[in-house]
Amino acid sequence: MKTNFNLILISFLIFFSFINKVFSEDRIVYLDMQKVMNISKAGKSITLQLEKKHKKNINNFKKEEEELKNEESKIVSQKKLLQNEDYQKKINELRVKVKKYREKRTNDINKLTKQRVEATKKLLDTINPILVDYSKEKSIAMIVQKKNIVIGKSELDITDDIIELVNKKISTIKLN
Repeated sequence: MKTNFNLILISFLIFFSFINKVFSEDRIVYLDMQKVMNISKAGKSITLQLEKKHKKNINNFKKEEEELKNEESKIVSQKKLLQNEDYQKKINELRVKVKKYREKRTNDINKLTKQRVEATKKLLDTINPILVDYSKEKSIAMIVQKKNIVIGKSELDITDDIIELVNKKISTIKLN
């Protein structure tokens, strides 16, 4: 009885050492996704589109701010000419306009942030099949993001290969 148990125990140990040997031969590589997002043609197109929208927003904000400041100056200069009730009415109207401006500005900023997140997700969704094909072709068991690695051999970095593949398959991603 005891010999059967020892035999089973030795069999399990041999089996698990064999499995450990098999798993240790799996290839694990890493990828710098931030570099792919910044250097690839598709990533650059997203960045360019977002920067263009951001600059447009900033110009619009500056124009509106200037108009509000001019209106404020005009109201302040008319203070002595207007009756107190009319003056307060104009001040209240200006406050409403300022409040609407702030709400619009916040909405525009949030909209741009949402577009950035959606564009990043869209790019990642587009890159994912490329990574799957690459890992099958190169017999890679796991691809890890570089930001999660403390230290690793530079030979295990596949970032440049992926950027090349992404550039071949995707040149631009259109934003909504």
